[in-house]
Amino acid sequence: MALLSFERKYRVRGGTLLGGDLFDFWVGPFFVGFFGVTTALFAGLGTALIVYAASLGPTWNIWLISIAPPDIRYGLSLAPLREGGFWQIITICAVGSFISWALREVEICRKLGIGYHVPAAYGVAIFAYVSLVVIRPMLLGAWGFGFPYGIFSHLDWVSNTGYQYLHFHYNPAHMLAVSFFFTTTLALALHGGLVLSAANPPKDGIGNGEVRSPEYEDAFFRDTIGYSVGTLGIHRLGLFLALSAGFWSAICIIISGPLWTRGWPEWWSWWLNLPIWS
Repeated sequence: MALLSFERKYRVRGGTLLGGDLFDFWVGPFFVGFFGVTTALFAGLGTALIVYAASLGPTWNIWLISIAPPDIRYGLSLAPLREGGFWQIITICAVGSFISWALREVEICRKLGIGYHVPAAYGVAIFAYVSLVVIRPMLLGAWGFGFPYGIFSHLDWVSNTGYQYLHFHYNPAHMLAVSFFFTTTLALALHGGLVLSAANPPKDGIGNGEVRSPEYEDAFFRDTIGYSVGTLGIHRLGLFLALSAGFWSAICIIISGPLWTRGWPEWWSWWLNLPIWS
């Protein structure tokens, strides 16, 4: 009921970027807007094309269905539908739906009178996807360098791309991305564990089960590591860690090929050749 009563505070006209009052409407509890409509259109068309392209293939096995990009020989031109054209149109639909969803989030933020942190964060995820199917293929000169839409075929593409550079874990941007991913899970585990411990104290302890305030949470980390980043700070830190993981994961694949064509272990020869080792 609290959420239903709160809806009256933001179910007001205005805040839209396009469409004005014509698209300023809800479906149940969900705000639609102009970009909600375009999201549905792009997502529906893309899904329909995936199903249709799969129907032309040799199997309906969900693990083996694959919509492959065009062959390298097509370069950056349009390919026939059955030779990669489906992949190109589906990619356009995917990018269109993702961007539309982000702009819809912007409109919701405007209605609520809050910052644009959520759509900005989602934009990093969009950047990671676009880097794989648009930016890197364009830099390499062919759409065929994008990954196929399938489960096993996508995993095979990841494996083959990694072996193409001998050992992808030596990619410095990949190292940063993995480090941020692991640190994100650590920070989330510590934060979630601390909040639950403060909200569910033992009933036979000090205070007899009363929910603890943020001061207790701060005191725990001050006593543990000597410093507490605070209730707002931990969310800023978590956002920074998560976005850094997505950003550097995109960078690591963009530079593989367009900027570095040899094996990634060879890149570290500069470290081995430092005069300090001689």
